[in-house]
Amino acid sequence: MTKKNSEAWKKKYEESGLRDADFSSISGRLLEPLYTWEDLAGSDPETRLGWPGDYPYTRGVHPSMYRGKLWTMRQFAGMGTPDQTNERYRFLLDKGQTGLSVAFDNPTLYGLDSDHPLAAGEVGKTGVAVDTLADMERLFAGIPLDRVSTSMTINAPAAWIFAMFLANAENHGIPFARLQGTLQNDILKEYIAQKEWIFPPEPHLRLITDLMVFCRDHVPQWNTISISGYHIREAGSTAAQELAFTLADGFCYVEHALKAGMDIDEFAPRLSFFFNSHLDFFEEIAKLRAARRIWARHMKKRYKAKSPRSWLCRFHVQTAGCSLTAQQPEINVVRTALEALAGVLGGCQSLHTNSMDEALALPSEKAVEIALRTQQINAFESGVATVIDPLGGSYYVERLTRDLEEEAERYFKRIDALGGVVRAIEQGFFQREITRAAYEYQMGLSRRKKILVGVNEFVNTGRRLEIPVLEIDESIERDQIRRLAEIKERRDNQAVRGRLEALRKAAAGSENLIPPLLEAARVHAALGEISEALVKVFGEYREQPFY
Repeated sequence: MTKKNSEAWKKKYEESGLRDADFSSISGRLLEPLYTWEDLAGSDPETRLGWPGDYPYTRGVHPSMYRGKLWTMRQFAGMGTPDQTNERYRFLLDKGQTGLSVAFDNPTLYGLDSDHPLAAGEVGKTGVAVDTLADMERLFAGIPLDRVSTSMTINAPAAWIFAMFLANAENHGIPFARLQGTLQNDILKEYIAQKEWIFPPEPHLRLITDLMVFCRDHVPQWNTISISGYHIREAGSTAAQELAFTLADGFCYVEHALKAGMDIDEFAPRLSFFFNSHLDFFEEIAKLRAARRIWARHMKKRYKAKSPRSWLCRFHVQTAGCSLTAQQPEINVVRTALEALAGVLGGCQSLHTNSMDEALALPSEKAVEIALRTQQINAFESGVATVIDPLGGSYYVERLTRDLEEEAERYFKRIDALGGVVRAIEQGFFQREITRAAYEYQMGLSRRKKILVGVNEFVNTGRRLEIPVLEIDESIERDQIRRLAEIKERRDNQAVRGRLEALRKAAAGSENLIPPLLEAARVHAALGEISEALVKVFGEYREQPFY
């Protein structure tokens, strides 16, 4: 491509007339009409792209990628009682799902028991209610935990939920060393985006590092944190903010583990990530490729990790819940298919595809089956699993990858200047950045600079299509509270009091808190009781409002 030809094309382009449209990405990134070799000037493909399975992992974390093993099809599910959720898991496994992912209800996410006054009206509504070890036993009844990878999306009370999971495995004779899965356990993004915390940051970070140490020694195949950008994106961030804030959180966890005396190559291979796949197809692919490259470089050069396994940014992807619309919900199938394809082309290790009815309610069986079939069509019919990183070398994708990488590095400098992630949270930095991005996106929709099909354009004015919606009956809450009362009556309450007192003493000292949490779980101490015991030592967190 000569300069003369380039200038001739530009003249034709400018004279040809353009649509009245916004030619920027969904994140507001201004895009050129055409990308060429000039956009990659100065880049060495050998060092910037490399090879699949080799540093800097731009093209994937495994040499064979999906030719060796497909991504895990891990549909997020949880509703009502543990028995109902167990039934949904069995349904999904029967339909070809290859990994479990637990969605907990709001009281559980906040560390509250189902009989707590603040839980009223919320039990089982947005996920499954888990109060004690008995609920964990019902949740996974008949499911071989040593043969199925399990992910649990929970953060503030993650350590004691995991203790219940371990106690359940123990009761079924499954050694901890055979358990495989992931605990989200990412408290920093809670302060940034999702707002489900219990204590101030430092006690939560202590629990996370305690869990990392415990799993290193006893549950070696378990991913101790899934550092999550998903919720940051759902809160309204741009792709670059999701990328930067997620990786900055990851660096913060690394630094806390190092301060706790761990060797980086002991714990870093068990860190994983969780990213959003939004509707801007190429931007999402570039974001995921940039994440691998940034993480590998920082782990190798900044934190001096020696094992290549410590350099790997392995991640789960979920399609964007915030992209789903209540209007014309059936077309959400198309949105999800595109987002899932972007996740696969970006090189994910596991994937959840949202259901078409999730803007209205928890997904129905039919909707969740369609969502799973979307993954299976991608895997077995589309051809995208045949060639590794098929968009590698694209002028556009490679330039986008580089641009996102550079923007993330600029954010890292700003965060460091504020004193790190925790200090930046306390100063409202992340909240302000996300709020600004969300406002600008919403203004784009309101002014019709951005088109959202069925919402601000191509609106159906006739009769609305009715689709079956899953409803959680109010009796579920009563049943869950009744079961909890029965457990509290049957258990050895003297033993529970003793274990909770031992936990409080441990929290007031410096010992690892996972063993006393496991002891409390074994005697059926309830989730909320454990939370209360720790609050007496750690206190509760109150967010400072920023405007």
